[in-house]
Amino acid sequence: EKQNLFISIILFFLFFSVIFCSWRIGQAGRILVVPMEGSHWVNMDIMIKALHSRGHHVDVVRTNKSWYIKDDAPHYKTITVSVAKTFHKDFLNPILKKVFAYRREKTSIMSFVNLLIEMFRTMFDMHGMMCKMATTMLEDKELMGDLRRKKYDLVLTDPVWGAGIILAHALELPLVYNVRWVTSGEGHLTITPSPLSYIPMTCSRVTDKMTFIQRVKNLFFYALYEIQDMLFICPQYQAVCDKFFGPNVKYTHLLQGADLWLMIVDFVFEFPRPTMPNVVYIGGFHCKPSKPLPEHLEKFVQNRCSFC
Repeated sequence: EKQNLFISIILFFLFFSVIFCSWRIGQAGRILVVPMEGSHWVNMDIMIKALHSRGHHVDVVRTNKSWYIKDDAPHYKTITVSVAKTFHKDFLNPILKKVFAYRREKTSIMSFVNLLIEMFRTMFDMHGMMCKMATTMLEDKELMGDLRRKKYDLVLTDPVWGAGIILAHALELPLVYNVRWVTSGEGHLTITPSPLSYIPMTCSRVTDKMTFIQRVKNLFFYALYEIQDMLFICPQYQAVCDKFFGPNVKYTHLLQGADLWLMIVDFVFEFPRPTMPNVVYIGGFHCKPSKPLPEHLEKFVQNRCSFC
């Protein structure tokens, strides 16, 4: 009789577990989005609308000085972070004008060097603002407590800046990228093997069939990205990691450690290159209103929701 009672209890718990898991599968996911301003927000907003249309709850982190991301919308709620300074609509205009002028005109080596210095300074300032935003969020105990209580299933971010990456680590949440560029440059260079002998660097104006001189040129542009990252970008984010997580947590590892990379490129317009299993190519998804949401992201959310 005791044995029958024991078996009955086990069967009851098994039945309850199945019912609980089935209920979780049918539930909507909770997604925390940390987007980039400007044109990057356009395709992120389309993705958010698709997630909302499928029943998922989306919260979007923005600053109080945001110029594209409106406060609350039918398809998302906003979490506003107060910052003293952020880049505005015209922040990049001066440097972009100089880049275009350099492209059009035959200029001297010194002009090129001066342009590089100004670009490095601009990137340093921009990422410095993002590091201050990340610091403001992590120091706000009320905000962080509220984010933890909401029990998000994942963080979706544009890794062209690192605030979302650091926030995901602080909340111990899976990380999904809506990506072409990361803080250190082109996304592929961060996660995939990229032999410089046949992988052209952005702005190098070479193809995958290079002469020796062209390979040297390609290496030069790669070195510029590395110098910019090592001297002006990564140390700022690492300082935030050191302050809140300790020196054993490396920002470069957090950057590389995203669970899913939704890469906004199409191989039709790219040279052949190595890739990784967790990189999904979704180039042009925002031009397809019938299926605006990549199925891989939908499955990723559902898998998180179905975890018992």
